[in-house]
Amino acid sequence: MKRIIHELKPYTLRIIVTLVLAAATVVSTLLIPVYLGEAVDTMVGTGQVDALGLKAVLFKMIMAIIATLLAQLFMNLNNNRIVYGITKKIRQDAFRSMAHMPLSRLDKVTRGDYVSRITADADSFSDGLLLGFTQAFTGVLTIICTIVFMLRIHLGIALLVIALTPLSMALATFIAKRIKRYFTEMAGDRAQMTDYLGESVEGQRLLIQLDHIGRTREEFNVKNEKLCRSSFLATFYSSTVNPSTRFVNSLIYAAVAVAGALLAISGGITVGAVTSFLGYAREYTKPFNEITGVIAEMQNAIVCAGRLFEIIDSEREEDAFDTEKVAPPELSGSIEFRNVSFSYDKDKKLMHDVNLSVAPGERVAIVGPTGAGKTTLINLLMRFYDVDEGAILLDGVDIRELPLAYVRSRYGMVLQETWLKSATIRENMLMADPSAGDEEIVAAAKQSRAHDFIRRLKDRYDTVIGAEGKTLSQGQRQLLCITRLMVSLPPMLILDEATSSIDTRTEQMIQAAFHRMMEGRTTFVVAHRLSTILDADRILYMENGQILEQGSHKELLQKNGRYAKLYYSQYYS
Repeated sequence: MKRIIHELKPYTLRIIVTLVLAAATVVSTLLIPVYLGEAVDTMVGTGQVDALGLKAVLFKMIMAIIATLLAQLFMNLNNNRIVYGITKKIRQDAFRSMAHMPLSRLDKVTRGDYVSRITADADSFSDGLLLGFTQAFTGVLTIICTIVFMLRIHLGIALLVIALTPLSMALATFIAKRIKRYFTEMAGDRAQMTDYLGESVEGQRLLIQLDHIGRTREEFNVKNEKLCRSSFLATFYSSTVNPSTRFVNSLIYAAVAVAGALLAISGGITVGAVTSFLGYAREYTKPFNEITGVIAEMQNAIVCAGRLFEIIDSEREEDAFDTEKVAPPELSGSIEFRNVSFSYDKDKKLMHDVNLSVAPGERVAIVGPTGAGKTTLINLLMRFYDVDEGAILLDGVDIRELPLAYVRSRYGMVLQETWLKSATIRENMLMADPSAGDEEIVAAAKQSRAHDFIRRLKDRYDTVIGAEGKTLSQGQRQLLCITRLMVSLPPMLILDEATSSIDTRTEQMIQAAFHRMMEGRTTFVVAHRLSTILDADRILYMENGQILEQGSHKELLQKNGRYAKLYYSQYYS
């Protein structure tokens, strides 16, 4: 709640306006029972109807109703501005924090969890906060003002109403304490469901091929049942608050009616005053019903806000555009691993005391079995992860002493896992170099052999591709990723199975373009098909995070070691 109040500070003026409008709404609403009582008194007694007085009272009542309507309308509009402005900011802050999270953290969470927080949780937060602003302010003011109005009419009945009020509050508090736990469970179950649905939709074809749909449906039903249970309990307990307090408030209303009738019979109060008092009793108890409902919604909103603040306050990478760190004006491309040790799990070492020197413009291929540490080496080069011990030097400077954005912008990457955003082909290419013109994009596409299939598309380079490029084949997506790299051509390259989804004939043509692209650029090539790296300047053979052999293809074959066995197993198995 303290954090939410802190987020509200920029809206202080709007909150004051809301309070003024809420006060206007309450006062104009509470004037209606006064005028109603006066109207009744103008008609009490046989043949004693005061027509002129009744007309004047009815006019004042209509004015009060119109004032209530206008005050409530503008208050709601103002509240919408406050609530959705805060929600927008929190969403932006959460997304910004997520974008600056270390990859080591993102790798440990499910995609569905963060998607659920930034979408569903933000919506639940805004709904609860809006209800709080709309009903809590007016509710509290209504209670205070109603007490004042009732005390003016009759002290005894007013004290009776006030004395019975704690029953309603005690019941609401008892139930509200049990609500938060179920809303917390519901938010977690909803995040798991979102993640599972995302996985299932993405892997639908493979699930069908593996005949795993039945098992997937069963797993979905388990998660759905869990979400259903937590949602039911959260909703059930929150929904019991209002009818429980409404029952107590009805008893209060009945007590006021009996006490007022007895007083009216004895002449201690007028019939009109009793009518006004009954109106106030209804107005007085109504906010307790609304506020208890708000408590349930606010419990959910607080839980959801907490999940969003957890993202916002999470560990961040250092500022990618740190101006205190100075980047060298030029880069030759020499890289050195000096006594590097690293592990994802601190109890299980992966790399230990790794040393490697790469000359500017050298083409280095990395091979080895699955889990050998090839991708880890790339992650360390890009500073997706930082080394535990030792240092990685770029042109003799520890990369941790260089601006993060500078280090990463020096590399161009094509990965085995392709990624394209839902936009036009041209917009995807401009991600690499926003200043690139159409001629440069087309030239890069021709080099990558993507131009041939692009020109056959209906809108050519303005064709909108679906999310993650799902409207294209895997090979076409990979060609576009290669094209994107060729548009920017940074001084160092990383190719991680860059042609794994491309047919052999196209691959041979692309390899020629790659050779031209690699000239003068330090390049790291991760490969499983050894035919693609035979002409590399140096080949590193890795196992269990260690570089066990290195040299040219010919040198490694002459050693007749692990690389030679791997090579012969591919060609002569």
